[in-house]
Amino acid sequence: MSKLAVFDFDSTLMDGETIDFLAAPLGLEEAVASITERAMAGELDFFKSLVARVALIEGLEKEKVDAICADLPMMPGAQEVVAGLKERGYTVVCFSGGFRNATKPACDRLGIDADFSNFLHSENGILTGQVGGEMMYSDAKGDMIVRMQGLLGVSREETLVVGDGANDLSMFAHADTRVAFCAKPVLKEAATHCVDKKDLTQILDIVDSL
Repeated sequence: MSKLAVFDFDSTLMDGETIDFLAAPLGLEEAVASITERAMAGELDFFKSLVARVALIEGLEKEKVDAICADLPMMPGAQEVVAGLKERGYTVVCFSGGFRNATKPACDRLGIDADFSNFLHSENGILTGQVGGEMMYSDAKGDMIVRMQGLLGVSREETLVVGDGANDLSMFAHADTRVAFCAKPVLKEAATHCVDKKDLTQILDIVDSL
């Protein structure tokens, strides 16, 4: 039987929010972080919050973006949980409302099978403040997980999802094992399991107890 594990990226596989790291060189970390916080708590529409935050980092050099994204801190246990799930027969995938500049290098390092995220638009090596992609909407992860399950022939009973914020709710609706990782209250309410310590290896204990 095929099994599927889907992880959120920011504040789940990676310790922090990519957009906050990108805003720091512009001195806009606090402005961006406050929008992120409200979006993850479910107080703001995800699409509108994403567009607003990306607009704030207009003018950043793409080279600098890629350098920052290549050096993001992984969550403790990220490498171990991916390896452990693959040993247990899972296809491991990352869905992110963030950016491919960050998810691709991280997922390559972690050995994740595929990553789905958004693209920061740039012209002449400079960010335009615009963003596009399939993960821009609050229901995007739910839509994508159903497609993945169909493609891989995986049932919701054999699907594990891990996330921390409101934009993970839509994928939680399609999995029987739902882990809220250091999560906002809105996601904890929808979870079957909660991990409140920054240690992704605890997910292996959950999987082994099923």
